[in-house]
Amino acid sequence: MKAPVKILVIDDDEDDFLIISNYIKAIKEQHFFIDWCGTYKEAVIKISEGGYDLYFVDYLLGEKTGLDLIKEVIKNNCEIPLILLTGNGNRSIDIKAMEYGAVDYLVKSDLNEDKLERSIRYSLERAIAEKALRNNERKFRNIFERSKDPVFTAKEHLFFLEVNDGTTNFLECSREELNSKTIYDFLCNQQDIEYIQHELTNKGFVYDRLTDFKAKESGIKNCVLTISRELDIAGNIYYQGIIHEITALKKAEKANLALEKMKMACRLFRTMAHEVRNPLSSIMLSIDQLRDAPEGEERTIYMDIIARNGNRIDKLVRELINSSTPGEILVQKKSLQSILDESLEAAYERLNMQNIKLKKDYPVDNAWVMADSEKLKIALLNIIINAIESMQKEQGELMISLRKKDDAQYAVFIQDNGCGISIDNLIKLFEPYFTTKKNGVGLGLASTLNILQSHNVSVDVDSVISQGTIFKLLFNKA
Repeated sequence: MKAPVKILVIDDDEDDFLIISNYIKAIKEQHFFIDWCGTYKEAVIKISEGGYDLYFVDYLLGEKTGLDLIKEVIKNNCEIPLILLTGNGNRSIDIKAMEYGAVDYLVKSDLNEDKLERSIRYSLERAIAEKALRNNERKFRNIFERSKDPVFTAKEHLFFLEVNDGTTNFLECSREELNSKTIYDFLCNQQDIEYIQHELTNKGFVYDRLTDFKAKESGIKNCVLTISRELDIAGNIYYQGIIHEITALKKAEKANLALEKMKMACRLFRTMAHEVRNPLSSIMLSIDQLRDAPEGEERTIYMDIIARNGNRIDKLVRELINSSTPGEILVQKKSLQSILDESLEAAYERLNMQNIKLKKDYPVDNAWVMADSEKLKIALLNIIINAIESMQKEQGELMISLRKKDDAQYAVFIQDNGCGISIDNLIKLFEPYFTTKKNGVGLGLASTLNILQSHNVSVDVDSVISQGTIFKLLFNKA
């Protein structure tokens, strides 16, 4: 019987840990020992002590992130595979995770037993391969020949020296053909070539570089490339590398994205048609009545109906345009504290009417950012109003926090204790015309997202049904 794989889940939300734990326990091919760690500080200690085969790291860990943790432990020579988890898919986080040393990147809302099994299996296999490559030439030879992933050694300028069957199959070239070629001959992008040359010259290694290879027959393949500079017994420099193909994964991601875009477009068209149909019906009925109506007051009534409903359609179209394009922004150096306070002041009557308790936690020093304060106030007010409307009268608590995240960013947290948002709705939260409000149009948060993105503000949302929601905004310092 195989020894259990020891896994540490690092997540400040115990509910998420339980969900992930249940998925892992359902995997039948392997036995697991699953442990939990809830804080960044405790995670650093546990990883330094060792004893685990694999780490799952949540992106949000209080004031610090999973990326910070991965960067720190990799710097301290952690060789155990780390997998980053996040609530929402984000390509920039994905790329940073791989650059910092994570072996995989998973979106919580997409998790299932199969994805976790593949991720665990791949992570452990690659960890074993890389450890073998570093520590023992004999073991390296065994893995070199048997690995399904392309594994190779190269001399100066990355001319191929030795390749395994995985490399010849992957590049669709014989060993004889590869003897006169370099790894650069198969890279699609000049930028990747320059990056690899720079990193090998200055650092001696390239770790998990996302890049595209061109095979002889089948064309472009998406890959993750790792190369390191080594010394042989005689002290001569050579390079060893491994390529992991992720073409199928990328195609699946593109297909899922295209499907989601199609679904979003269909929802948008249906909602827009519904919103326009009612005023349009009123206009057409009024036109029919106008044909037979005599001059006078009755005719004026129908003209007013046409004008009013025409304006309604025009307003819908303008709101849709505004939600998709934030318009020109005029940025100036502004204090985040003052922008937040002005946004709260605009929501003062709503807070008062609902008897919502307001708590603020700001640093003493001004948090300066470059912003169009009027547009940013609109975005923040939309989030605040949504928070107010999600809470029960006289029982609501709204918490606005501002923190210095690091030397380059400030973090703003807008937290309520309202009804929460389901996982299904959380995915659609910023879509145009998506709303759960009875009389809502669904353009407020779509417009909010465009304003925030125009300010290079990243946004993440966590929510628990019946407990509340927290919006997390990251601003670049001025």
